[in-house]
Amino acid sequence: MNIISETVKPMAGYKVHIVKTEKYKTNTIVWKMKAPLKKEDVTLRALLPYVLQSSSEEFPTTGKLRSYLDELYGGSLFVDLAKKGEFHIISLSMEVANEKFLSDPTPLLKKAIEFLAGLLMRPNVREGAFHKETVENEKRTLKQRIQSVYDDKMRYSNYRLVQEMCKEEPYSLHVHGDMNNVDSITAESLYEYYQNAMKTDELDLYIVGDVTEEEVVGLAEERFQFSERTPQLIDSDKYKQKNNFHEVIEEQDVKQGKLNIGYRTNIKYGDEDYYALQVFNGIFGGFSHSKLFLNVREKASLAYYVTSRLESHKGLMMVMSGIDNKNYDQAIRIINEQMDAMKSGDFSEEEIVQTKAVIKNQLLETVDTSRGIVEILYHNVVSKKDISLDEWMEKMDHVTKEDIIAVANKINLDTIYFLTGKGDVE
Repeated sequence: MNIISETVKPMAGYKVHIVKTEKYKTNTIVWKMKAPLKKEDVTLRALLPYVLQSSSEEFPTTGKLRSYLDELYGGSLFVDLAKKGEFHIISLSMEVANEKFLSDPTPLLKKAIEFLAGLLMRPNVREGAFHKETVENEKRTLKQRIQSVYDDKMRYSNYRLVQEMCKEEPYSLHVHGDMNNVDSITAESLYEYYQNAMKTDELDLYIVGDVTEEEVVGLAEERFQFSERTPQLIDSDKYKQKNNFHEVIEEQDVKQGKLNIGYRTNIKYGDEDYYALQVFNGIFGGFSHSKLFLNVREKASLAYYVTSRLESHKGLMMVMSGIDNKNYDQAIRIINEQMDAMKSGDFSEEEIVQTKAVIKNQLLETVDTSRGIVEILYHNVVSKKDISLDEWMEKMDHVTKEDIIAVANKINLDTIYFLTGKGDVE
């Protein structure tokens, strides 16, 4: 079927990924930078993309920069940070109209690539430092971003689960860094980090739209040139399953308890049983027809919400739920019963068929957007695999009940984290 057709071209210090499609009236350009998560530079790294998108040598103020984007028929620019396994990913994305659909002959793709290259390679720097006012403004915003995690108890409890579960592992670091390290960042230290990142990060440029390979490669070659580098690898075998699970109960002034449970799946993206793990997660807690949803929320009326999700590059599964504080023991008992049911094969062929259909729809919805296509394809960069979406779906189709049971029996409970109201714990 060939749902996505990707061409990958090695360039000077980076790779260009071209997805030619006539589905959109826009062209999407995504720049990705990947490096291992490290305590000493996670906060610098979290600040960097926001400083880069604020101004550049050519557009020294945010106002000028945004005005130029408006000139590109309302082109959009945004940045994103993510953790995938033990890696920290920076993304800078642009979307511009495809000039084929405009009466104006302005070469928008060329201008957008030139603009992005300017942000990345000619930032707003004076005498070996980023523009100081920009750095200070973005430091204040970064603090707000970090604080917002503490204010949103759903996000906070998930962060705390990961912190407890992955102590001494890079994955425990927050994607936006550490509040305590923001103030010490200077315009000079950030510029020094930027220079190092540009020399050592694994770099990938994605272009999705109705474009020609020759044009994209020519523009990339002209505008993006970096030193050759060997992508930094991580020995993830150092972070094996711990033998015993632990329980953490934290009291705060909250009315609704947050029960988050972490499991080690011992399976990562691209492993042969990864596809069975996806189906397992869908039946167990991933969807509204799942065992957790039906038994914890619907039948027992214990949870305001309950779901499970996978961290595919780290080999984790997290159950997240909101419960009345008094229902802690009962909720854990019923969640454990659902896991036991999965391990003993207490689920139907109908549930398998339904779950596969929902996962397929989810994947197809994801690749309905150009940025969704990039996210699906980027799994291969992180995992060093080469799995097409067609192969992904085909392998999932072949998953049997026995495969799901085998996967269930690889999964181990690691950590229970409960955020509860003060004085609610007996």
